[in-house]
Amino acid sequence: MTHEREIHSAAEFDAVLAAGGSLRGRRIQSVDLTARTHALLSRSTADAVFLGCPMRPEAAAKVRADGALVFPPVPDLPFDPYRARLYSPAELYEGITGLPYEQTPDARSYAWFGRTRADGDIFSSMLRSLHDDAISDALDEALAGARVVGVMGGHAMVRGGAAYAGTARLGRALTRAGLTVATGGGPGAMEAANLGAYAAPLPDPALDEALELLAKAPSFAPSVTDWARAAFEVRARWPHGGDSVGIPTWFYGHEPPNAFATRIGKYFANATREDGLLARSTAGVVFLPGAAGTVQEIFDNATPNYYASRGAPTPMILVDRSHWTTRLPAWPLLATLAEDRPMASRIALVDSVDEVPGTLERLAAAP
Repeated sequence: MTHEREIHSAAEFDAVLAAGGSLRGRRIQSVDLTARTHALLSRSTADAVFLGCPMRPEAAAKVRADGALVFPPVPDLPFDPYRARLYSPAELYEGITGLPYEQTPDARSYAWFGRTRADGDIFSSMLRSLHDDAISDALDEALAGARVVGVMGGHAMVRGGAAYAGTARLGRALTRAGLTVATGGGPGAMEAANLGAYAAPLPDPALDEALELLAKAPSFAPSVTDWARAAFEVRARWPHGGDSVGIPTWFYGHEPPNAFATRIGKYFANATREDGLLARSTAGVVFLPGAAGTVQEIFDNATPNYYASRGAPTPMILVDRSHWTTRLPAWPLLATLAEDRPMASRIALVDSVDEVPGTLERLAAAP
């Protein structure tokens, strides 16, 4: 099935009908159809699938009689399991300017996850799976044709530090080079890279000013509310930032999503999220200093490059020679794995983030 068969909004629904198109075989995803009863009654919906679309009882009865499948909306959920688009920061943090973080949709979704993740209820498990599959579908659509570079790093990097500022400059440079930055969508290094992408279309001094504003709330601990509000203060001052992607997870719900990723694909299943982030980083992956999670990501990415299971190997750049050769010596193992393999010309170890853009360009051009 192609994405052209999907309808994601009321405007798309109306446009299909206005153009004389059919609803047969369509996938209508999370569209309120209560005001479109006549259209549903007057058109064939055979083989169509309605995912979370509110409609009047007579319309629902008719489309079922046509042979369509109807997955009804699920009441009392803090998230839409059928959603057709990625999240925005404003959506996840709705109300943050006047309410504590704990009352935002993001926090309420995490609370729901905490209540249901271990209860053994197949319905809750199904809802999580439906949601995550919808997010994967939305990511595929959003990133189609994009040159995506992943920037991996942990949450411990604090605002106001030199490492945070350097990672932000890296995100800005990669975005200005025409790449789409994708991160794990959380705090620390992930936020810094998304911030840099956000600052890419702005005058250079804007990033330095933004870093100063953010430094007043260095970390999401002890207050996610203060940390998030500082980010939205920056966004309000510079409302027209650049595009990037964040792919966080409610599995690590104590780590809130950052507000500088303009498009957010948030998952319940962390394994699906991590594999999807790496698989979509088609222009390469940059690994900043990190701990166990970053080490895992290095070798999760190395495996398909080693076997060429996703096609030609993609660039991998490890940043900070001392960290990756002495503190956590992942580089010697990665280099040994790469010997006599096509991936050997697509890996590099550099000393600083300033070397990354040029190295990435060189690796991308390697035979």
